[in-house]
Amino acid sequence: MGKVRLQDVADLAGVSMKTVSNVVRGFEHVSDDMRSRVQRAIDELDYRPDARGRSLATGRSGMLALVFADVRIPYFSELAHTVSALAADRGYRLLLEQTDGTLEGERAVVSAAEAGIVDGVLFQPSRLTSTEIARHRRDVPVVLLGEAPAPISVDHVMIDNVAAARAATLHLAALGRTRIGFLGHEEGGQTYTSKVRLLGYQEGLEEAGLPLDMSLLVASAAVESGAASSALTQALDAGIEFDAIVCRDDLAAIGALRALAERGIRVPEEIAITGWDDVAMASFTSPSLTTIKPDLTGLAASALDMLQERVDGFDGLGRHRLAEWSLIVRESAPLPSSSR
Repeated sequence: MGKVRLQDVADLAGVSMKTVSNVVRGFEHVSDDMRSRVQRAIDELDYRPDARGRSLATGRSGMLALVFADVRIPYFSELAHTVSALAADRGYRLLLEQTDGTLEGERAVVSAAEAGIVDGVLFQPSRLTSTEIARHRRDVPVVLLGEAPAPISVDHVMIDNVAAARAATLHLAALGRTRIGFLGHEEGGQTYTSKVRLLGYQEGLEEAGLPLDMSLLVASAAVESGAASSALTQALDAGIEFDAIVCRDDLAAIGALRALAERGIRVPEEIAITGWDDVAMASFTSPSLTTIKPDLTGLAASALDMLQERVDGFDGLGRHRLAEWSLIVRESAPLPSSSR
C-alpha cells in the first residue's frame, strides 16, 4: 500500500478533509463522536501526518530551540535533557544551539535567525545586556533562563543566585570556617552568573561577621575544572590560606578537589568545599560534593509553560519567575555529627 493520505482517512471515516485536519491538530471544537470516527480511521490505516504539510497548514514547525553557551558544560547538558523530555510531553521536538558565550553568538539569537524554523526559543544569555535584548524585535517568542536581568517585555525564569550563594557561605561559616574563599569566576569580563554569586558570597560573609579578604577570591582562566585547579594551585603556592571555598560551579569544585588532593590537603578536615548545580557526577566525587541544587524540572516546566502561552498568542508584559533551589549537604562540607 502506498503512503496513506489525509483524503484516504476522510473517505474511510466519511468526513471532510477539514474535519480530519482538525482532529489531527487537536482542534477542540470537534464532537466526541466525530473525533472517535476519525481516530478509528487513522488507526486502521496507520496514518502518519506529514510534518511539512502540517507546518504549512498551521504556521508552526512543532520545534523549539534551546540556546546556551556551551554543551560541554554539564549543567547545560543536563538542562537540555530535562527540557527535551518536557518538550516532548507537549508534542515538541528540541533544537539545541550553542553561542560559545560570545556576544556575536548571542546577538545572532536575538536577531530572529530562527524565524520560520522553530516556534519558540528558550535562551540563557551570559553576555547580552537586558537593554540589548529588549531592543531587538522578535518574530519568534523567547523565554529567558539564567541569572542575567531580563527586560520588562520578556519572560524569564531563574533561581535566586544571591540567596543560594549566601546560603552556601553561611553553611561553611556555621561549620566554624573563617577563611572562606571563592573560586572559579572569570579572570576577564565576568558573566552575570559570577557577579551575582560573588554578591551572595559577600552577603554571606557579612551576615556571618567575617571580613571580605580579596586575596581569597581566586579567578579562573576558563569555566572548567582544569583552569580552576590551576588557579587554586597558584593561590596555594603564593601562600594564601583557606579553610573553606565556595566554588562558582561543580566544575570549579571538582578542580579544587584535584588541586587539594595533589598537595595532600584533606577535604573537609582542612578545607571544606561547596559546588553549584548538583550535576550527575557531584555525588560520585571523592569526597562527594556539597552543592547548590537548582530545581531543573521546575525551572524547565515553568519556562515551557510561558513559552507555549506566547506561541499560542499571549502578548502581555514579561513574567519573571523564581524556581526552587536547595543546598545538598555531602562529604565535602558535612554537618557536624551532632547535627546530622
